[in-house]
Amino acid sequence: MKKIISTLSILIIGLSLFYSCKVSRFIFYNFADITDYTIFPSHPIDRDSLNNPFIYPKATKDFTNQLFADNLHLDLKTFEAKLIENKTVAFLVIQNDSLRYENYFDSYQPESIVASFSMAKSILSILIGCAIDDGLIQSEDETVGTYIPSFNTPNYQNITIKHVLNMTSGLDFNESYFNPFGNAASLYYGCQLEKEILKLQVKTAPGTQFHYSSGDSQILGLVLKSALKGKSIAQYLEEKIWIPMAMEYDASWSIDSQKNQTEKTFCCLNARARDFAKIGSLMLHKGNWNGKQIVSENWVDRSTKFENRDGDVWFYQYQWWINSEKGDYHAEGINGQFIYINPEKNLIIVRLGKRYGDQLNWNSLFTEIANQM
Repeated sequence: MKKIISTLSILIIGLSLFYSCKVSRFIFYNFADITDYTIFPSHPIDRDSLNNPFIYPKATKDFTNQLFADNLHLDLKTFEAKLIENKTVAFLVIQNDSLRYENYFDSYQPESIVASFSMAKSILSILIGCAIDDGLIQSEDETVGTYIPSFNTPNYQNITIKHVLNMTSGLDFNESYFNPFGNAASLYYGCQLEKEILKLQVKTAPGTQFHYSSGDSQILGLVLKSALKGKSIAQYLEEKIWIPMAMEYDASWSIDSQKNQTEKTFCCLNARARDFAKIGSLMLHKGNWNGKQIVSENWVDRSTKFENRDGDVWFYQYQWWINSEKGDYHAEGINGQFIYINPEKNLIIVRLGKRYGDQLNWNSLFTEIANQM
């Protein structure tokens, strides 16, 4: 037995040395956790410390009286028990720019940092819209190769920014975190994101088939990184969103390594529940925040349309999940991180969790809550 353990230890050490930090990170930290902001290096995102942060006022009308109507078949105690049972750490309901419900569980508090996972994809989309507004990117119809020279090859030359926005690039990407040599795990735990991206092969013609791919979102981040010409994506987020929107807390964006300094834009924005909610408010108000147009209304409209376009699918547009033709949509991350937006009800719901949970369909719950409002 000791010999087997010794052999296994040598194998693990050998693999770790051979594959550098990627496999060693996978071995020690797998599976993805909402505290992963502590294990990766990151770029800081500072709030405006000279001005008072925006804090949602509390609604005067009791939310629970509406929420726990007959259709939900729940009382407050049972509802919160289900949130806890399904590993929820934060749940916020904001309507008409007022906080109607806010609670934290499992020792989490308003100041607790939570990793966004793939909710970052939707926030990245807003930044792409900002970059187009600023003239740093001319159009989403430009090819990726315009900004990433390595994509100026016959295999990649027809992939546009719109293709990676809508995940129709045609690149072969395995969205699995369980295999340390798979694509998603290689991005999440890897230390050389650009090198990992350039390993991807074209499987189908661009613009013909939707395939959910964190690789597409990372390519989108590399496009933005190039367009910013030396400024980090975290700095751009701070400049365009975090400071103008008077976020309550500082944040950070995890990077692959201190050497390469590449933000993991397919995931890994680390912030607090209230500040994630403000991203929802920005979208709800068509890119406007207290009279200042942060991102163009046209970009918000294009990002949240319910339609099929050029091989795209109606339920995924510009890195946002579209819920229905009624106009509601959301950002979503693994482990059940959500920013749900319902323009018809002027409603935002944020749910953050340690795990997705196996007894609640979150989107169904959000819809049910919205129907009660």
